[in-house]
Amino acid sequence: MKIFTSLYDKCLEWARHQYAVYILGFISFIESIFFPIPTAIMFAPMALANPQKAFRLAFIATLFSVLGGIAAYFIGFYAYESLVTPLVEQFGWQNKMVKAQGWFETYGIWIVLIAGFSPIPYKILTLTAGAMQMAFLPFVLASIVGRAAQFYLIAGFAKWGGKEMEQNLRKYMEYIGWAVIVLAVMAYVIYQLYQ
Repeated sequence: MKIFTSLYDKCLEWARHQYAVYILGFISFIESIFFPIPTAIMFAPMALANPQKAFRLAFIATLFSVLGGIAAYFIGFYAYESLVTPLVEQFGWQNKMVKAQGWFETYGIWIVLIAGFSPIPYKILTLTAGAMQMAFLPFVLASIVGRAAQFYLIAGFAKWGGKEMEQNLRKYMEYIGWAVIVLAVMAYVIYQLYQ
């Protein structure tokens, strides 16, 4: 049974749905606040399915992700105790929030830019930025740069590779999927050993 190939095909099917752009905007928005699945999971297949629209899709993902980040900032700023703390407990993010606060103390605004681009959960840092009352304008600028870098990089690869990349990616999806699982488990074990 080809688990990852089936998932990939399903993502491509969703990416071609008539309301896919609206769904992308919605997911980009809520992922910056609480949604646990990264926007790139939907965005990458959409960009591959429509390489000619990849940069337009990157703009939509960036715009709504930053708007979601701004919403999360204000939730953290005004409602940390009443809304954020229960959310953190529900998702088991207590350690992540403590780490995020430490990162802010060490790296300041740069951590928002890094989280916007990297696999570090952006939502944790948007909520923490508000709770720590980080300066708003630098927060927004770092969010725009970080999120745009991530989405436009994916869009660039999709546009460059086009339909051929989509077909080649599908061919090796099982290997890629299992490799990611193995690497994630190894990273988790290493992290637990050195924590």
